[in-house]
Amino acid sequence: MLGSVALGLSLPALRRARADWPDRPITMIIAYAAGGGTDIVGRAVARAMEKRLGQSIVVLNRPGAGAEIGFAELARARPDGYTIGFINTPAVVTVPLERQARFALADFAPIANLVDDPGGFFVVPDSPYRTLADLVAAAKAQPGALTYGTTGVGSDDHLASLALQRQAGIELTHVPFAGSSQVRNALVGRQITIGSMNMGEGTFDARQGLVRALGQMGERRWQEAPDVPTFREQGFDVVEGSMRGLAAPAGTPAPVLERLAAAARQSLDDPDFQRVVAQQLLPMRFLGPEEFRRELVALRDHYTALWHQHPWRE
Repeated sequence: MLGSVALGLSLPALRRARADWPDRPITMIIAYAAGGGTDIVGRAVARAMEKRLGQSIVVLNRPGAGAEIGFAELARARPDGYTIGFINTPAVVTVPLERQARFALADFAPIANLVDDPGGFFVVPDSPYRTLADLVAAAKAQPGALTYGTTGVGSDDHLASLALQRQAGIELTHVPFAGSSQVRNALVGRQITIGSMNMGEGTFDARQGLVRALGQMGERRWQEAPDVPTFREQGFDVVEGSMRGLAAPAGTPAPVLERLAAAARQSLDDPDFQRVVAQQLLPMRFLGPEEFRRELVALRDHYTALWHQHPWRE
């Protein structure tokens, strides 16, 4: 049995939830802008889950405030299975550390993780920086002159950049955006020096000749970008990335969570979903509700300790 049963929900009510749900469209909240990595995978899995659930899934983008707007809307939704959404790490655990947020990890019932995408540093193809060492040397010569774009304060992109700056003893200027598509557009448009983006997003553009990767932040090289060295290989112990998975408001009935988790798992075998995964180079990693919950709790504890050591603030 997945998750916890809402207090006061009787056995007849549970049976009705199992038998009748869903009998109307479902809303999926994405806390990032349209066109980014989360939006792309969200829309693809929504189409695949519709086939398994027999109801349409309407995707709503609610970007802004480092994902707090969308996460808070999901957390406050009625826990009846008709509102689900994507929660991304580390934002789902870092935003409540940074400020008095309108949500906490306990406000969500994890359904399934789908993507685990390592971070990366990207520049335009004709950038003078060929390696992280080149970038660090330039940053030391001109403190604050080099700019980097991320999906917001406390995002995996931001925390990774701060870790590099601490280790290298450099200063970069942060330019936050509402989503990865805006970071990508700003980089391609030469409005920023570096795009701190997930590898699945940046590698797609790299193959089109629009950007070039300086390094990836996985523990080892990703098979889709085998020529891109890790940060560790280049002398910087930076391992960072973003998990993207489905969740519902806490208190959603267990039978509903079970059906949602099963539909998400079955979606991985959907040919249309697999085409999107291949086209977008999405690093997939499926975790069921309990595995996903355990990883989220471990990440919350990790970032809480990091916050006390090195609080990240603008």
